[in-house]
Amino acid sequence: MTLLWIAIAILLLPALWLLVSPLRAARRLHDQQRAFEANDTSDEQNVAIFKRRLASLEAARERGDIDAARFEEDRLELERSLLEDTAVRVRRPLKLAGAGRLVVPVVMVAVVAVSVIWYQQKGAEGDLVLLAVQQEVQNDPEGSLEMYIERMQDQAERQPDNPNVWSALFPLYRETGQMPQAVDALERLIEIEGRIPPLLAQLAQIRFFMAERELTDEVQALVDETLEQDPRQPTVLGMLGIHAFDNGDYEQAIDRWRRAVANVENSDTAASLREGIRVAQERMGVAPEAAEVEAAEGTGIRVSVALDEALAERVNDDDSVFIIARDIEGELPPLAVVRALVSELPMTVVLDNSAAMSPQAQISQVREARLMVRVSPSGQATPQPGDLFGDLEGVSVGPIADDEAAEVVINRVFE
Repeated sequence: MTLLWIAIAILLLPALWLLVSPLRAARRLHDQQRAFEANDTSDEQNVAIFKRRLASLEAARERGDIDAARFEEDRLELERSLLEDTAVRVRRPLKLAGAGRLVVPVVMVAVVAVSVIWYQQKGAEGDLVLLAVQQEVQNDPEGSLEMYIERMQDQAERQPDNPNVWSALFPLYRETGQMPQAVDALERLIEIEGRIPPLLAQLAQIRFFMAERELTDEVQALVDETLEQDPRQPTVLGMLGIHAFDNGDYEQAIDRWRRAVANVENSDTAASLREGIRVAQERMGVAPEAAEVEAAEGTGIRVSVALDEALAERVNDDDSVFIIARDIEGELPPLAVVRALVSELPMTVVLDNSAAMSPQAQISQVREARLMVRVSPSGQATPQPGDLFGDLEGVSVGPIADDEAAEVVINRVFE
């Protein structure tokens, strides 16, 4: 932390220098302004200009270029202009060159104080302290997990509103078997971060295991709240799979675990879920190889396609409709393609491995896909100007459900 404050002080030095530097030039600027005011000859110059213009005006009258009335009018205008240019302007007396010097130290102290207070409120000082605690325990020859937990508990008392404290304490309590403390830490984290699906799922999971793998009313309420926000939450799906497995419902356990595998990011967790699927398949008397093929065949996306009524007059019933699924990165060939006609719209189709263009690029290989639906009057597979299209990003790939379909509306024109 000492190095941090030294770095902040170094960064403040240029700002303080900018506050001090004008004072160094104050004496020179003061003398220049006083000399300018003392030697100001603008009034004399204005009078000389007035006399030249008045002489020119009199000469014009003598030549007969202007009459007496015009002469008087122009002369009054010249006199009015001279009065405006030579009117007495009271100049405020110059302040001393050292005036305001006392304000500069006050401003400098204010800048430093505001910077420090702002950093304490908005900065990451607390997180740096947590990192320092972790490094201190790791570098201590007598350091242990118990010591680390004690230090983090001290930080929880000092930083009760820092979510990183509680997110560090929760897994520590869980790994050391301190389940009530783990629940308290997780509930405190939820109070700070909000009731978001990942945290609710972890709370449901830990309460599920504390209840000896039973779906109590409290656990079920957490499950319902989580799935209402995120129906594909892998932690909850994995827990529901365990509950189904314990009750001998292996088919439902496999379904839950497959959906969890499709959305889980941790490779170790995915491997554990696949092992659970394998065991459940053995309990059902199904060969794992055949089951995997069956799972792949049952994986895909159900797509509902419709045409925007505003574009209905731009197409004919016999125009081709291409329904395509691609990987999110766009690095693979199309994962699945179904061809139809405009006359069949609106329609619902299934994009699965049977619609793949190549064995090397199948929809069961990805967890998410990008859907593109295009109307091609020419019937060509490549997009052409004037084609109509609609798309949908980030559609989850998983077991195909009869009551779930991704909706794509053809509502744009390809330029």
